Order: sequence, then C-alpha cells, then structure tokens
Amino acid sequence: MEHTPPAEPAVDPAEALSAQAKVGKAVLRKHGLRLALVLACVALPLWGFGELAEDVAAGHPFFFDVPVLEWLHSISGPGLNRLFLALSAVGFSGGVVPADVVLVVALALRRHPRSATFAAVSIAGSALINVLVKHVFARARPALWLSLAPETTYSFPSGHAMGSATLACVLACLAWRTRWRWPVVIVGALFTVGVGLSRAYLGVHYPSDVLAGWAAAVAWVLGVRFIAFHRGLMTGTTQV
Repeated sequence: MEHTPPAEPAVDPAEALSAQAKVGKAVLRKHGLRLALVLACVALPLWGFGELAEDVAAGHPFFFDVPVLEWLHSISGPGLNRLFLALSAVGFSGGVVPADVVLVVALALRRHPRSATFAAVSIAGSALINVLVKHVFARARPALWLSLAPETTYSFPSGHAMGSATLACVLACLAWRTRWRWPVVIVGALFTVGVGLSRAYLGVHYPSDVLAGWAAAVAWVLGVRFIAFHRGLMTGTTQV
C-alpha cells in the first residue's frame, strides 16, 4: 500500500502577517537610520536626475538655464577666465582622471582590495554611465557665445561635473570613519561646485547638465557603497 505523507498543518494568515510585522519592526528598529540614509543619499539624487532627464528627453527647456548662462557671461573677465579655465582643466584630464588612477593603484598597493574595488567600480561605472547617457539623450551644447574652451561632444549630463563629484564622493566614503571626514567632504564639495560652475561659465554646459551630473554621481557612488560593498546592513560593520 502506498504511504501517504501526513498533511501539513494549515497556516493561519493572521499569524503569518503578525510574524512578518514583528520581523519588519525589528529590522526598522535596528537598521531604520541606515535605510533612511540610503533613501536620502541614493533615491533622492536618482529621482532628481530622473526629473531632469525626463524634461531633456521631452525637449522642455529649463527656465533657469539661459538666464544663469547669460548672467555668468555678463560678469566674465580676464581673471575669472583664467580661474575657470584652470578649474575646468583640473576637473578632467588635468587633475581628476590622474587622481582616479592614482587612488585606485594606491589602494591596491596598500593592500586594501575592498576599498580599491569600490573606488574602481565607482569611477569606471560613472564614466561609462556618462558616455551612455550622453549618447542616449544627444543634447546639443549651448551656443549662446563662442566659448574659450569649445566642446564638440554631447552636453547632458556634464562629464566634468559627474567625474569631479564621483571622485569627491569616493574620497568622502573612504574617509567617512576617520578624523578626515569633514575636511574631505568640505574640500570635495567646494571643488565639485567650482568645476561645475566653470563648465557653465565657459558656456559649454547648461546648468541643468551640471545638476544632472552631480545627481547621477552621488546616486551611483553611494548606491555602490551601500548596496554592493556595504556589509554593515546586516552585520553591524560599516567598512568599505
């Protein structure tokens, strides 16, 4: 005679929901602050980038783009020209790109493979995202005046803004649990703002391009930090 296994006891839906609610409360109690931080640092910048990208895709002009560019051009002069040309150069091949390479190599040589991988993935991924998004949206550069440093590639989002913000965010993450946290954050923020401002001052990017570059960089780097390389969500540790 074939043996029939005993039937499993029926699960009470109310008890299952109650148990799930208890688990959810425990997770929120233990990790609620971290989850809120992830939301603020990743979801909000990603939402901001999405809003900008949606309007660019639809061809809707931003009310602040042209007025800001015209005002920056109205205050231009030899001193500001030199300053912003220098910031623009340092914001890419003259500073940020070499610093990216040195950072990853230095972390690897000092036997910090986790940090080196985090930095490499963040930097390389940011550059790839920027190139892909530029070609997807194919936004033309501003043409309000002849720029001192003309560009021929697409405009949205700003590669200089995104690259400088990516490096600043990576350094801030690496320094977050050290006494250098706030100096790195402040200097990185000022540098990022200066590079982004230089691109608008030179007339090669709309301000919305710069904002999109910043938002994409923050969302990407912190997303990598919290999701791909963050062990602390379930273990309590927070090292990169």
